[in-house]
Amino acid sequence: MAVDRDHILRSAAALLTRTSTTTMDEVAKAAGISRATLHRHFAGRDALVRALEALGIAECENALDAARLDEGPADDAVRRLVGEIESAAGLLAFLYTENQLFEGEEQHPGWTRIDDRISALFRRGQQDGAFRIDLTPAWLTEALYGLLASAAWLVQSGKGAPRDFQHMTAELLLGGALRHPAPQNPERQREES
Repeated sequence: MAVDRDHILRSAAALLTRTSTTTMDEVAKAAGISRATLHRHFAGRDALVRALEALGIAECENALDAARLDEGPADDAVRRLVGEIESAAGLLAFLYTENQLFEGEEQHPGWTRIDDRISALFRRGQQDGAFRIDLTPAWLTEALYGLLASAAWLVQSGKGAPRDFQHMTAELLLGGALRHPAPQNPERQREES
């Protein structure tokens, strides 16, 4: 029987996003294969995590494409991005906890591509006057990642409703990122009245 590598990865992702300490035996069982078969595809946990990283990056890049980040107002593009990336948020939350993926010189170049595209969206929003300029695009990008991971964990734990993922995540981020008109001086308001 031929074993579908994608099925193994998706089974592993589903399991690891719920329990990051899952063993290779548990991954094999969830995929419906033997441990030996799993090891023929992935030499160990590190190889499995690296393959999941590639899957997560591909899913992020697909979400970035589908969100059409260059179209319309930047805040609408952020909302579209959160909606498009929702299905991969659990996997991304797991990957964010895997420190070996982000340390040293072996970091996958896909993460930089994703960072650059999201930062460009925030930069565009700043240039258009929609987003605050006192928050750097890098900070806004990392805030988005943090909120996506937190929302994924909230939904997986049952503490948050899946239907609220997109709205709650996007609006919380944008509530802090959007530029608001400066409050007027109270004396000036009286003079204008």
